[in-house]
Amino acid sequence: MLKLKELNVQYITNESGERSGVILSIEDFEALLEDLEDMALVVERQHEPTISHAELKAELKRDGLLSD
Repeated sequence: MLKLKELNVQYITNESGERSGVILSIEDFEALLEDLEDMALVVERQHEPTISHAELKAELKRDGLLSD
């Protein structure tokens, strides 16, 4: 997850000197979009049932997706 201090942000200001927009590199913009999508998925799935790590491993082994 990106931190604000890591971004190379350039501000656009209006005639009064107030910030009205930002300029980001495409790389930073895409990273922010990815973080936003990840957070949206967390919110969507917050009420889904969970299983323990041991249960997940057992399930993956049973399905042949994980070996001993």
